[in-house]
Amino acid sequence: MSEFGALSLVPPLLAIVLAIITRKAVLSLFLGIWSGGILYAGGPNPLADPSGWATDVAASWFGLAPTFDWIVAAIIADEGFHAQILIFTLLLGSGVAMIWNLGGSYAVRDWALSRLETQREAGTTAWLLGLLLFFDDYANTAIVGSTMKDVSDQLRVSREKLAYIVDSTAAPVATLGISSWVAFQLGLIADAYDDLGLEDHPSAFEVFLNSIPFNMYSILAIVMVGIIVATRRDYGEMLDAEHRSWRTGKVYREGARPMQDVEADLGEPAADEPRLLSFFGPVAVLIAVTITAALWTGYEPGAGLFDMVVDADYATALIYGSFAMVVSGFVLGKVYNIIGVREATDTTIDGFGLMLTAVSILVLAWGIGEVVGEEALGTGEFVAGFVGEFLPPEVLPVVVLLTAAFIAFSTGTSWGTMAIVTPIAIPIAWSLTNDHTMVAATVGTIFSGAIFGDHTSPISDTSVLSSTFTGADLIDHVRTQFYYAITVAVVVIALLLVWGTTRWSPLLLLPVGALLLVGLVYALSELDAHRKGVEPVPTAAEQEHTGGPVKPAAEENTDTDVDDTSTDTLR
Repeated sequence: MSEFGALSLVPPLLAIVLAIITRKAVLSLFLGIWSGGILYAGGPNPLADPSGWATDVAASWFGLAPTFDWIVAAIIADEGFHAQILIFTLLLGSGVAMIWNLGGSYAVRDWALSRLETQREAGTTAWLLGLLLFFDDYANTAIVGSTMKDVSDQLRVSREKLAYIVDSTAAPVATLGISSWVAFQLGLIADAYDDLGLEDHPSAFEVFLNSIPFNMYSILAIVMVGIIVATRRDYGEMLDAEHRSWRTGKVYREGARPMQDVEADLGEPAADEPRLLSFFGPVAVLIAVTITAALWTGYEPGAGLFDMVVDADYATALIYGSFAMVVSGFVLGKVYNIIGVREATDTTIDGFGLMLTAVSILVLAWGIGEVVGEEALGTGEFVAGFVGEFLPPEVLPVVVLLTAAFIAFSTGTSWGTMAIVTPIAIPIAWSLTNDHTMVAATVGTIFSGAIFGDHTSPISDTSVLSSTFTGADLIDHVRTQFYYAITVAVVVIALLLVWGTTRWSPLLLLPVGALLLVGLVYALSELDAHRKGVEPVPTAAEQEHTGGPVKPAAEENTDTDVDDTSTDTLR
């Protein structure tokens, strides 16, 4: 149990509240880390010796010394994993810039617009692409977001809606198949079983397979995206965002701060004749090299395919893949005589600039992770230990889900949440029930809780990257996605309570959950639309203009006739 107790919750909650109120993620995250530095420097009992506490804080430059120590530590944490992710992110920015300058984005936009005629078709395409790119959530958001942004803009899909589609398929899909997420969790499962000291127990992979039906949030979050896209019914702040986009063509609200605006930052493409190969070539290279490199890094003499997947170094593979993506841009530019080496080099550097905001937020979000870590304030241990005192077996999966969700919400990291909760939850599940099925259920709910917490947190790395590659405002994305994430979580909690008391198969409960989501989407969209005096889906008049030219809010700051209510609901 953390010696700081409930005080350990202050830094992450302060960062989250400030981010929601001010919409300034970088400032909010830094102030959250700094508040942790002040607490850490003074010690856990400021009231016991106020003058001594103040002296200790002053000696640490008012908490700035540990603050910057944590930020530096966040970059080099996990044996350089975070530094590798930063390199990958910067190279992805260069890859996106290269595709843009070669005219690939225009080519895809023109190709898709000749085939996609409605917002439903655009949303469905983004959803299906998200399902296909299952091997890593970061690469998923980069490819799907970059592919669909211009198309969805032309069809007047709000940036908030596209960010939701991308975010709510990327990480959930990555937890259901062979991916970097699953490889990480398999190691945690194996370590937890080793600590139990059981002579006979299922393999980590068998436990993972049995846990998939219990990963209800991930499964139903994907289903929820399909429902929202198919019905075109929205509620909460997403309803406001979509009505704004339908009526005015403003794909983000006036005053929003899109995480990325390629056209504004890079100007017009150099290509006179946009080619589809300029888009799909670099993307195909990214995917092929990443998968090949992952298997290569996991290879040892005598290793099978499964061993190669489990032991792969996915961060290194992503760097190789993104670097190859940039190199392919150099090659295509030369082959088609679009850009030379000098201009391609400038484009690469400009691409780094596209990602500076995302990188800044990622570093500070990881910095919050250092603040709440075991060697600092110990927030995760405090939450897990506090909840662990009240665990009837019937509600264990729900409690594990909510605990993981709160830690992920507070820290902004799903993987960090899994690392904290898995070693605690698996032994508890075994000691309470001596049942491997309950262990599998616990593993599934850890995944679910971690992703649910991420989907509702403005300091989540996946939220940052989803906003970046769809060109959405980070806080607007989180606020609009919040309502859908909560809806799915409520249904999942109900299903888990039913399972805990009846032990009905989760494969039977999941279709019930999908039907409940359909009913809730229809009911909540009607209620919210009636409350706001609008229609839950586009009217015929609005649909006539779908596909017309967009006018991003940043270009129309003088337009005062827009009824933008998207920022009112949560304030």
